[in-house]
Amino acid sequence: MSDIAQPFPALVVDKRDDETTGPRLERLTLDQLPAGDVLIEVAYSSLNYKDALACGGHAGVVKSLPHVPGIDCAGRVVESKSDRWRVGDEVLVTGYGLGAEHWGGYSRYVRVPSDWVVAMPAGLDARSAMIVGTAGFTAAQAVTAIVERGITPDRGPVVVTGATGGVGTWSVAILAKLGYEVTAVTGKSDQAAMLKQLGAAEVVGREVVNDSTNRPLLASRWAAAVDTVGGVPLTTILRSTLHRGVVTACGLVAGVELPLTVHPFILRGVTLAGIDSAKCPHDMRLEMWRKLAGEWRVELPDKCVTEISLAEVPQQVAKILAGGVVGRTLVVPRD
Repeated sequence: MSDIAQPFPALVVDKRDDETTGPRLERLTLDQLPAGDVLIEVAYSSLNYKDALACGGHAGVVKSLPHVPGIDCAGRVVESKSDRWRVGDEVLVTGYGLGAEHWGGYSRYVRVPSDWVVAMPAGLDARSAMIVGTAGFTAAQAVTAIVERGITPDRGPVVVTGATGGVGTWSVAILAKLGYEVTAVTGKSDQAAMLKQLGAAEVVGREVVNDSTNRPLLASRWAAAVDTVGGVPLTTILRSTLHRGVVTACGLVAGVELPLTVHPFILRGVTLAGIDSAKCPHDMRLEMWRKLAGEWRVELPDKCVTEISLAEVPQQVAKILAGGVVGRTLVVPRD
């Protein structure tokens, strides 16, 4: 592009003069970007809980400062030293070290290793791919774990926690598309209609999965679960899953502790399947994107998608950390 050598906008997290750490809109040049053999002009990124932590310089996410968050990006190749990618290729990147160990998508340009790059799946473009993003990609892995362990729709209801969040909305939508009876758990009762529109058969409050007693088992209720929050809700669900059921876990906003006994595993044969998106094997990564662009393709309602500029990211970060974000937030890295 004619302006590729010009300074470009990026959201940079760094230690400031007042000793606080936070994001600020700056202008960078290409020589400031980390090493990599593919340069991508970013059309869209997205905001995830991990990005919100990165924007605060969270030591468990950000390895060094200064840092550019954004664990997702989609756009087109503008420079390539790899035989696998040509200038003009439409591509996306999710996971690996993007936005954590490596500068991420809150920038007009990103430079990454070629083996992180995925060709844009047929049927998606940069915007629709980032509506999916890591959230939909994680949900697809969770649903795959449920399907591959033989949990068919006739086995019983599937519960999804954090149902109005990114992973939650995608999980509800994909499971409903596949014919499962979905129970959506949320603390946002005003979003019940939206969750029903996504396909939820039932919408319940958080109290349904908030049993903090020390009983080793609870009444059997769920054939499977997609848990996006961890903590007591995950413990409650594991103790109330039907025989040979499957519980997938991919979040920690409700806590990192898991206080329970082995009884759900050895008396009911419950499987706890961890979902790790960042280091998902390449072949499985391609298969998930194939499904998300194909037979599992879902169009989220407009009310589930918010589009913001780089300058608006800090305000949206505060909302997501306070539990006030519904659905997916797209970040457009332009002036």
